Amino acid sequence: MLRRHLMLGAAASALAAPALAQPAQNRVLRYVPHANPGNIDPFTNTAFVARDHAMLVFDQLYGMDENFRPRPQMVEGHVVENDGLLWRFTLREGLRFHDGVPVRGRDCIASIRRWGRRDAFGQVLMSRVAEMREESDRVFSIRLHRPFPKMLEAFGKVTTSCLFVMPERLANVDPFTNITEAVGSGPYRFLQNEWVPGSRLAYARNPDYIPRQEPPSMTAGGKVAHFDRIEWHIIPDASTASAALQSGEVDWWEQPTADLFPLFLRGAAARNIRVDIINNTGLIGIFRPNHVTTPFNNPAVRRAVITAVNQMDFMTAVIGTSGIEGRPDLRREGIGFFAPESPSASDVGLDRLRKNIDAARAELQAAGAMGARLVLLNATDLSSINAATLVGADLFRRMGFNVELVAMDWGTLVARRASRNPLDQGGWSGFFTFWSGIDHWNPSSHAAIRGHGENAWPGWPNIPAIEEQRDAWFDAPNEAAERAATREMQRIAFEEVPYVPTGMYYQPTAYRRNLTGILKGQPPLFWNVRRV
Repeated sequence: MLRRHLMLGAAASALAAPALAQPAQNRVLRYVPHANPGNIDPFTNTAFVARDHAMLVFDQLYGMDENFRPRPQMVEGHVVENDGLLWRFTLREGLRFHDGVPVRGRDCIASIRRWGRRDAFGQVLMSRVAEMREESDRVFSIRLHRPFPKMLEAFGKVTTSCLFVMPERLANVDPFTNITEAVGSGPYRFLQNEWVPGSRLAYARNPDYIPRQEPPSMTAGGKVAHFDRIEWHIIPDASTASAALQSGEVDWWEQPTADLFPLFLRGAAARNIRVDIINNTGLIGIFRPNHVTTPFNNPAVRRAVITAVNQMDFMTAVIGTSGIEGRPDLRREGIGFFAPESPSASDVGLDRLRKNIDAARAELQAAGAMGARLVLLNATDLSSINAATLVGADLFRRMGFNVELVAMDWGTLVARRASRNPLDQGGWSGFFTFWSGIDHWNPSSHAAIRGHGENAWPGWPNIPAIEEQRDAWFDAPNEAAERAATREMQRIAFEEVPYVPTGMYYQPTAYRRNLTGILKGQPPLFWNVRRV
């Protein structure tokens, strides 16, 4: 069948064609993610798709419910002593990794240590840790030299990088070196021998997993695996993914493109396919400039981009003007440096988003950057990023930059953005991407706003004033003090421009109507889902 051949690509030989006609297919969930994960290490790869893969395989010490409250997951409970300087955690009984080895306190400690070297929230925690110690196989303690009241929020967060517990042997791998196998204790086992990079990933239900006896809520509660097998099929072509969903060859397409919403909302397709929004915090677009190369090492040049940006232009290109039931317009503008519905949001500096190309040209001229070369990285396999990049390239040309677009897939972009070389040695000037609104909820896990130089997310802004306000937020004695810190962070961000906010949109997902139990929240989750 031509469509199936197109859909499965290199993985077609690994999927026996007769199996599609057997009743056993009801025990298999076929899913189309928004991108190819490439690197499967959830600590070194901050891409959402790597986290989504890890949610299947690994488990967390604490989950996060749909109200973003941490709840015990791998742990039975904890106690806090010595005025918040000693935390003691007890693991649930019966936890085992997929290789049959029991989960022990030493695995948790090694995982925390590796995660804490890479994650923004984890780095703050580790700066306050005096000692981590395994007291028994099921009990470990963390002794602090300074209180860290947000410990549970750090352990249960759903923003990348999440704290996933892996065996000590994997957690001891250098945090700047990728692990190449995925062995966790979660509800599904990764079938490494069936992995076809760029084409397919497969997972089998973990028969030894013991769900918590609580209703599921986002990443918290009972993780009940109803499918024996889950397959991820990487289908970059939207029309092929659409045809596969309509025919029932796949069950769930994570991010259908905007031009196909009307097709799924009427006629025969509407009877078989549901279009829904499960992430109500939205997706926030950003342009990330490279702060260590010209011309964006000059804050005046970065501010000129802020002056020029029309956020609605970007969001219209990404998601169109059509809506879905319950949300007639999927676009939002007037987006600052925190998610608009978060307690950290404010109107400070929003008047800097002037949508004025002439004023931006004048600023660029004054900064001495008219005609400067820009090397923009473009992930053409992701429709949202490709659309935003094309709008951005046009905007930069009209401002007066000399723009060079470099097309690649998302995995290649993630690898290349790690380079700090100058432009004439394979470096880059900037790229467009998206973060979930929950990633920008507060300073704890907001990697893009940080200004800690060489240790920052690629782009490497060095903005000590932002770091000072971030520290003030962590130490804030009350909500008023937290809000004061985030307002000042946003004021500084509009001056120093760690990145340029390009708007926000709500991304619908599409799945066959015979699926039920898909949980609301972030990220897309596979427990509780069943076929009816």
